[in-house]
Amino acid sequence: MIPSTARHATIAASDFGQPPPTHQTQRARPLPVRPLSDGGEPDGTRTHDPLIKSQLLYQLSYRPTTEALIRVRGAGGQGAKRLPLAKSCNAAYMRRMENRKAPSQIAFMKMHGAGNDFVIIDSRGRDAIVTAKLAQALGDRHRGTGFDQLAEIIDSQTADFALDFWNSDGSRAGACGNATRCVSDYMMQQLGRDALSLTTTRGTLHANRLPDGRVCVNMGQPQLEWSDIPLSHAVDTLNLPLPGNPAAVGMGNPHCVFFVKDAEAVDLTVEGPGTEHYDLFPQRTNVEFAHLIAPDHLRMRVWERGAGITLACGSGTCATVVAAHLRGLTGRSVTVEVDGGTLHVDWRDDGVWLTGPTAHVFSGTLTPAFLAAL
Repeated sequence: MIPSTARHATIAASDFGQPPPTHQTQRARPLPVRPLSDGGEPDGTRTHDPLIKSQLLYQLSYRPTTEALIRVRGAGGQGAKRLPLAKSCNAAYMRRMENRKAPSQIAFMKMHGAGNDFVIIDSRGRDAIVTAKLAQALGDRHRGTGFDQLAEIIDSQTADFALDFWNSDGSRAGACGNATRCVSDYMMQQLGRDALSLTTTRGTLHANRLPDGRVCVNMGQPQLEWSDIPLSHAVDTLNLPLPGNPAAVGMGNPHCVFFVKDAEAVDLTVEGPGTEHYDLFPQRTNVEFAHLIAPDHLRMRVWERGAGITLACGSGTCATVVAAHLRGLTGRSVTVEVDGGTLHVDWRDDGVWLTGPTAHVFSGTLTPAFLAAL
């Protein structure tokens, strides 16, 4: 039985690959085009049946060059006539349907800071959409876009915007200095300003653009207590009970810093994973290896938690300078050479400032097929 609100129209039988009725067709008055109902369908169209609805959606969205057809019953149901569904009704119907479901396509940017590369998704004005499964799929450098970290921009009630960070293995990153600088550069362009504020799990941070184009961000004060880093139990954080006598520093995420004779001689694939998963670090840890070039100059390489070897790590660069200063190796303003370029760290009274270059490489869109496969 066709519902009373929709019994004046059905999809033509021929649209299902069946021959139309052979009885004598009676000329009928054309059905006037009707506005959309509260349910999102054109009034008078039988779309309560899932099969019928799927056929109508096919007509409306997958055959845009062919007019969608409906069968209009005549008086007494004796005959029918095929009429085009109005284009205005078609467009309005599709808009209503699109607003009801999750985004079928997601725009993103690819950026990097000193070779530390990121995917940036701007979710302002909507709910956050990144999941562990999406982050892991996108982080695949062969089947996704590849990245060291993913940053999602979301709305903030207390700052210009907020950021969530994900690692390429689908885990949460906690903090990411170079991604924060990259997104801040993008947002300053969007807002037409050279300074802004943002929120992360570290609280409210401040960023600005220097006259030479580099972007700096205040990463906040370092976390030096064992429980804040965090470590699994109380130890001397500047002299951890591990081979190599590393130091532990928190920058919103944990870091284990080794000072060595030659950072370039360290095999990160051997030394990194074991330290990352050492039981002293309940949340795992980032691992840095650095050597002294001068009292204001360090060479550093990094194994990142959840990402592996990366060309740079902003929070790791900050943690390395903090540990170097507390060990008496450097001052508080230090240039750091990383595999992907040069960063500068200045530990001031108001926090640890990280400065360096940023680059917007390209923008793109994730396809519906990619998203549907997640």
